[in-house]
Amino acid sequence: MPATDYQGSSAAAPFASLGRSILSLRRDQTHPVDGSDSVSGHDRELDAFQRHVADLFNELSARDDLLSIAWTRCLLDSFLICLEEFRAVLFVRRCSGPRPAVDRLIADFFERAVKALDVCNAIRDGIEQVRQWGKLVEIAAIALGKDQKVLGEGQLRRAKKAVTDLTLTMLDEKDTGSSVFTHRNRSFGRAGHNSGKDHHYQGTGHSRSLSWSVSRSWSAARQLQAIGNNLNAPRGHEVLATNGLSVFVYTMNNVLLFVMWALVAMIPCHDRGLNVHFSIPRSFVWAAPISLLHERITEESKRKDKRNSSGLLKEITQIEKSGRHLLELLDVIQFPMVEEKEMGVRQEAEELAQVCDAIKQGLNPMERQVREVFHRIVRSRTDGLECSVMHS
Repeated sequence: MPATDYQGSSAAAPFASLGRSILSLRRDQTHPVDGSDSVSGHDRELDAFQRHVADLFNELSARDDLLSIAWTRCLLDSFLICLEEFRAVLFVRRCSGPRPAVDRLIADFFERAVKALDVCNAIRDGIEQVRQWGKLVEIAAIALGKDQKVLGEGQLRRAKKAVTDLTLTMLDEKDTGSSVFTHRNRSFGRAGHNSGKDHHYQGTGHSRSLSWSVSRSWSAARQLQAIGNNLNAPRGHEVLATNGLSVFVYTMNNVLLFVMWALVAMIPCHDRGLNVHFSIPRSFVWAAPISLLHERITEESKRKDKRNSSGLLKEITQIEKSGRHLLELLDVIQFPMVEEKEMGVRQEAEELAQVCDAIKQGLNPMERQVREVFHRIVRSRTDGLECSVMHS
């Protein structure tokens, strides 16, 4: 398995004050001098973790760039923070001694987490598809950009061909419900030095890859359903039997499900069914922000202009909108071109250029974060298995 080059994200700056681990939070807590504190260390640990999860998702809910690349990067950062704190608690609790109830809980979490690995692979290929769309956008933006003092027929033909190709590839993705990269894509576990060649754009219906990481019949909707299957809040006796660990696992299971669901909602992938329901009791402090985000994203998907979208990612929406407007303008232009028409063409080209910049700056870091999520899940499961062997 190759090492990752994830080095953190500048998009996570608002989360810096929340980045303390659960262990440091425990160190910051003190006991009253009179010894009247009846709350156990486990209870304090559980409360701190849940509040931290709530803080992270409240921050995400408060942002005004919902579903943008920047927002997605913060979502992935939040997941990595939660997973790292959860992993630390899990290791300490499990390695303190095997207990059947605890072992079953942890096995259940890793079973769901392993299913998320396929989602990460599919999202990685969806990101690659957005990158290819960005290249077509760049061709049109350069052909009609500020550097072109005069817009001639050659520039307009070049731009129109690029936007037409863009429209056709996006329509093809909508019609088939999958990308050319989803059918045969590359697992993060087999990334090699030829990644640039493996995903060289060859037009609709053609791609090259190193492995079959997701089958042709794979469905994002079914995978999300499998991750969320039988995800029920722990009962009182379960909490007592596991010394509170069941609440930790339930919290992390919901974080995992929400993050995977949000990625599928935003990024092109096969069978993007979004009918995932979150029935989280209000007693959990993190229930409100996650439920609110789920509601907002669901409402966004129901908007008339988003119902047949390739993905809810803000930049994809901008590509679809600006590309459509530009193509409408180019279809009716005649020479000599009047000044009003030229201004309209240049304005749409400028909007495409801005989207292109956002894709160039944010897509690669976002892909590294998705790769890091993949590897962190794998490492967490490996640590859990090693701990089981030590106490078997």
